[in-house]
Amino acid sequence: MFKPSHNPSCCSTKFCLQRDAEFQEHEKILSPDFLSVAQITEMLAEDVDGVQQKLKKILNFKNLHTCLKEAILLDYYVSGFLWARGMDFSVIQYIKFMTLLDMLLHNLRTLHMSLEDNIKWLGEVMAEIGPSHSQKNEEWSIFNIKQANAVIDYLKISLFQHYKLYEFLFYSTREEIVIGTKFWRVFLLPTDDDFRTEVQVNLQVIEVVKPSGGLFPDPLEEGISFDLYSTFIEPPPILDTEMKRLDQKQVPEESQSEANTSDVDPLVGFTIEDIKSVLDQVTDDILIGIQAEINEKLQIQEEAFNARIEKLKKA
Repeated sequence: MFKPSHNPSCCSTKFCLQRDAEFQEHEKILSPDFLSVAQITEMLAEDVDGVQQKLKKILNFKNLHTCLKEAILLDYYVSGFLWARGMDFSVIQYIKFMTLLDMLLHNLRTLHMSLEDNIKWLGEVMAEIGPSHSQKNEEWSIFNIKQANAVIDYLKISLFQHYKLYEFLFYSTREEIVIGTKFWRVFLLPTDDDFRTEVQVNLQVIEVVKPSGGLFPDPLEEGISFDLYSTFIEPPPILDTEMKRLDQKQVPEESQSEANTSDVDPLVGFTIEDIKSVLDQVTDDILIGIQAEINEKLQIQEEAFNARIEKLKKA
């Protein structure tokens, strides 16, 4: 970072004072820093899970599994840091970029800036820390033209594109509905038996999701960890030993039913006369069908011959 010189041989007193004022004004841009140099250095050595744990500790988030707001904000910062890692920023660039992310969120959450005002604020900041057309402030530029455009494009898709959702996250209150209360009486008995204090305790009962099989659907699988899903929601797998037992039980039953059906004579209960009558009936039905088919063919041939004879008589 540039520090102005006070050497009289290189500049006049008036010029040095002016440079001091410009430098101090420039130092106010994006300050204080959201992350220190030591924190950035430690996070650069971590993987994705390590970065998440570091930022979770820095932000003092303790209810990630139950608080949707904390989970969304942690994802906002982690995604920004990982994107900056892909840009191969220097440590100073990391610091200013993460501070920029935090300040934009501060403008939305605390100052209640609209989307247009926050974009204008970003433009003013990038004019200070980005590339400048004036040569005198060139040494103060933190990002070059390519990096500054990449930062603006990332902020567009990460924050500005979902600005309404972040406003809803910070401004909309979510009620916790209490559906019932229970009262318990607790008696505090001191050493003196003649004195007794009665205290009434109000316990609030909040309805939770019932187990599967009830009137409520199961919670979304995307919102819980794999350990909770496999322990409480996923149906227990059938062990190989149980499968073998079921197969062994089914095989004897099937073989026994096949043996019973093969041993029974299908003609039991019928006399010879019954069998003969059934066979005669089947034979008659078949012969009647054949005879009708033959008669139909003969009739067709007879009609064809008669037609020919009529043609011959006319000729």
